[in-house]
Amino acid sequence: MVDVDYGRVIYLVLLLLVVGSWVFVQNRQSLGNTVQQLAIWAFIFLGVIAGYGLWGDIRSTVLPQQSVIGDAGQIEVPRSNDGHYYLTLDVNSVPVSFLVDTGATDVVLNAADARRAGIDPDTLAYLGRANTANGEVRTASVWLDTISLGPITDTNVRVWVNQGELDQSLLGMSYLQRWSSIEIRSGSLVLTR
Repeated sequence: MVDVDYGRVIYLVLLLLVVGSWVFVQNRQSLGNTVQQLAIWAFIFLGVIAGYGLWGDIRSTVLPQQSVIGDAGQIEVPRSNDGHYYLTLDVNSVPVSFLVDTGATDVVLNAADARRAGIDPDTLAYLGRANTANGEVRTASVWLDTISLGPITDTNVRVWVNQGELDQSLLGMSYLQRWSSIEIRSGSLVLTR
């Protein structure tokens, strides 16, 4: 059950009554105009609250997403606002968001994404080591049944699970080299198979 500070609630209600009474007394000559102004401010306040609450939906509608272009086996990914490229791949039939990292040698899953893809990070043997910008981390090699990007599916793909803290899974060169062409054109990353 939620603890309610009744003293604070009573104080806020009394404060609202005092301020409301003062507004009423000060503006009793033009009460209709005052009510109209209060209604306008209430609608502005509600509009700001609604805009804040719906921002995630608005942003996902306005910002472009990755798309498959025709039957040519191309994937076009718009550059994100932070200047990076993000791809969503199906890893063992589970969608996982990756940061495209041409500086990474391999595909690296963080523990949360590995768990969602059916890999238990707690049972892995972390025998590998990787040097990152944050220092050395331990890694475990696993083989994925499938990894799909749009209509293109690869099977038996070797990836690494990071034992350290990793916010975003990384899509490194071991996967990107499977594409015949990787180019950046007009602010978009275009992968061609």
